[in-house]
Order: sequence, then structure tokens, then C-alpha cells
Amino acid sequence: MSTATALTRRYDAVVVGAGLAGLSAALALRPARVLLVAAGPMDQAASSLAQGGIAAAFDPADDASAHAADTLAAGAGLCDPRIVALVTAAAPAAIGRLIDHGVAFDRDDTGRLALGREAAHGHARIVHAGGDGTGFAVTAALTRAAAAADHITWIAASAAALWTRDDDVVGLVLRRGEATEAIRAGAVVLATGGIGALYAETTNPTAARGSGLALAARAGAALTDLEFVQFHPTAIAAGGDPLPLATEALRGAGARLVDETGTPIMEGIDPALDLAPRDVVARAVYGARRRGRTVFLDTRTAIGDRLPALFPTVASLCRRAGIDPLRQPIPVAPAAHYHMGGIAVDRHGRSSLKGLWACGEVAGTGLHGANRLASNSLLEALVYGERVAHDILGRAGDRAAAGKAPKTVPARPAPSPRLRRLMSDQVGVVRHAAGLDAALTVLAGQAPDDDDALVARLIAYAARARRESRGAHCRADYPLAATARRFTFTLAEAMADIAADPALPSRARA
Repeated sequence: MSTATALTRRYDAVVVGAGLAGLSAALALRPARVLLVAAGPMDQAASSLAQGGIAAAFDPADDASAHAADTLAAGAGLCDPRIVALVTAAAPAAIGRLIDHGVAFDRDDTGRLALGREAAHGHARIVHAGGDGTGFAVTAALTRAAAAADHITWIAASAAALWTRDDDVVGLVLRRGEATEAIRAGAVVLATGGIGALYAETTNPTAARGSGLALAARAGAALTDLEFVQFHPTAIAAGGDPLPLATEALRGAGARLVDETGTPIMEGIDPALDLAPRDVVARAVYGARRRGRTVFLDTRTAIGDRLPALFPTVASLCRRAGIDPLRQPIPVAPAAHYHMGGIAVDRHGRSSLKGLWACGEVAGTGLHGANRLASNSLLEALVYGERVAHDILGRAGDRAAAGKAPKTVPARPAPSPRLRRLMSDQVGVVRHAAGLDAALTVLAGQAPDDDDALVARLIAYAARARRESRGAHCRADYPLAATARRFTFTLAEAMADIAADPALPSRARA
């Protein structure tokens, strides 16, 4: 392992990650001097790939309380109602700020924001930009704003370690190629995205491997609800890594899930049919495929020839995969899509470590609970990016002197295909104790400085500890829900549990 010793720069704040959450935080931190760290170009951020829109109550028949109620229902008892109320109430203003940044949201014939409906929403409240290109449009607009902002310095690098003194984060170590550099910072914000690329089938970019979780865990931060991995039910099953996505808005527009005989697969499973919550639909698709069925998303009747105009991204993805959705149904399969858990943070985005904040998918805010409501993810990134920035600006001041810069783990190569297959097979849509124990055994044998294996092990640990089925976490051996409780732990606590007893009795309080 290498050691970074040279302190060459100091910033008021360092933001790691240039997706929507990181960009929102960096822009809102003006006038603080901000270092924005991005490991790759904008189109490698999961935010830019988001086909769904942003949920906000604009319809006169809708309001924030109804949006909150739908969020709480989807979250299966694990949402924090205070956070849900806070975020849903902030949604219209967040859209307004994006409009100020030049985002051209889709409009109806009267010039008002066009509102779509997605699964488990009681009202049409999803705003889009460019049809199914919302993530790209919004991220591109904020990228342009960040590039023009004189308070932001942008650097292409990866974060190798958090720099701590006792329980105080005072900076971080950056890696560029083989070189490392210690950066002193008044605040560190992790906005590093999710963990989907730890699975063999995912809609996430290959960089989404839990890098922020690994950084925070190794520094001693509390983590929460890591077992809740959302699997999108309609990834396009035509090869590719990541799998292209067929947005949920297609089902909102009337597309149906059918098998190879044309039989609807959601009949008799949920009264909402194809617009049931994502976990329900994902398990239905998974179950049908396990029974030997081939599952398709049929857009031909409800959308038909309008698909290229309404959903240009999906139409393009289908063409690249050799599928003509105007004449044939789209083959689909579940794929790891979004992580509801993450670094435990409060309503300001503060972690358990002084000096460390988190926002976006890497953070466990309490908004999503056990199952994220569609189109709440970009909303959370916007709202929490701003909240983190305002909290940091309100707490500005000199920090304690830094100690010696920490040792860093080696640079991360591409995730192991074996690890990804293990996660999909044993820590996937449906789980059971034997498979989770097998995963923990394999992952325990990996190198201790392997961050991919560390994050995968923590997810498997949390899934093994939660002895119930709730939301996106489905245990075949515990099919019923138990008492609704969040599961928060540190790396040291998880490792102590695993070492003491494979059945995890001391921490399995959820």
C-alpha cells in the first residue's frame, strides 16, 4: 500500500462525485472554495443515465402530503416520516432551481409542465426533460453551471481514503494514476453513487461499486439498511453491461408485462397490476423467469408508433439491441438498479463522523425506506445536495489540526465476474440463509484491502441479519414481515458479529 504524505492544497469543502447530488452540493456551496472530484466523465454518473423523471406535486389535485403518503407506502414501514415530509415539500422548489439553470422540462399544449405517472404514485406528478432523457438533461445543465462557477475547482481523480483525526474527518487522499495527494478540507462530502455494478445484471455504470461506502466504512462511519437493493423489473434482456433500461414510465403509459404466450404476468399478483411497487413487479418477473417463462414488456397497443417520440432513449436502446418495439415486445429481466441504504446521515446529511457529509445514493437518509418510490432518487439528490451545502456553510470555521495522512488501499480494477455472479445468485432478488452464508464465506476469503469484496460482504451481512421480508429485501426462509426497524452498524461491529457467530445473533435486531 502507498502512503500519501504531501499536503499540497486546502479547500473549504471537497465534494467526491459529479452526479446530480455532488453537482447540487458543489454549486450550493458558493462562496466556499470547493474541490469537485470526479473519477470519470459526466456520462459515467448514474444520474445521467436516469430515464425516469423527478417527482413533484404540481397538479392542482395533488399536493406534497399525497406525495409523502405514496412514498411512505412504497417504503414498507422503514421511511422516516420527517424526512419524507421534508423532501416532498421541497420538490417544486427544486424543479424551479433546475429551470433557472436552463433545464427545458417537457410541457403540455398549455405551456404547463407535462406530468407523467409511474408505479405506486397516486397522481401524475413526474416531470421529464426530453422524454426519457431527464437524467442526462439535468446533469448536463448542472455540469455546465459547475464548469462556469469560479468557486469550484474540478479535478479528475478518485478518493483513496478519508483523512481522519480521532473521529474527525479533516480531508482525504486523492489518487491520480499511481500518484496520491493529501487534501485538507473543512468538510468532505461523499456523493459517490450506488453499488449496482457489484451485481452481474445491473443498469448501473461500471463505476457504481460502493466506493463511498468503502471509504466511510473504513473510517468508522455508521452505515444503515445496506440490505435494501432495488432491482428494476424491466432491464432490456438483450446482453450488454450494464443492461439498458426500459423506463417505468412505459408502464405508466400503459405498456404491459407479458410472457411468451402473451399472458399478462401481473394478473392475480397485485391490484395495481403493472403499476405495482417495484419490488412486487421485480419478484413477479424473477419468478416467471425461474419457472422457464420469457418475460416481455409490450408497448405495441398502448404506445405503438408514438414510442420514438415519447421515449427516444428507449427506442434508441432497442435499436442498438436489434429490437423493434413497434413490431415486437421488449424482452426484460430484473437488474440491480438502486441502493436504498448507505452511509447513515441525519436531516442535514451529516454522518456519524464530524466533518463528513453524504448525499445522493450513497447516503441512507430515511427517505426511501425498504423500497424507493419511482422518481424520488433525482429529487433526493437535488434536495440533499442543497441541504448538505447549507449545513456546511452554516458551520464554517477552522478545523482541528490534521495528523499524518492515512495509508490508502490499492486502486480498484474492474469488479470480479465471480463476485458479481455470487451477488446476483446469493444476494439478489430472492435470498435465503444458506445462500447468504455461502456468500459470506466466499467474501471472507478475499483480500482485506479489496473494497468491492468489503462492500459486498457488508450487504450480505445486513441481508443475513434481517430475518424478515420487507420491501426490496425478500427472504425465502422468512417470508413474513417482522417489527419495522432500521439496521445501523459500523464496519467494526459487522466484523465482530461475523467472527463471533455466523448466525449474527448480536446485531440481528432488525
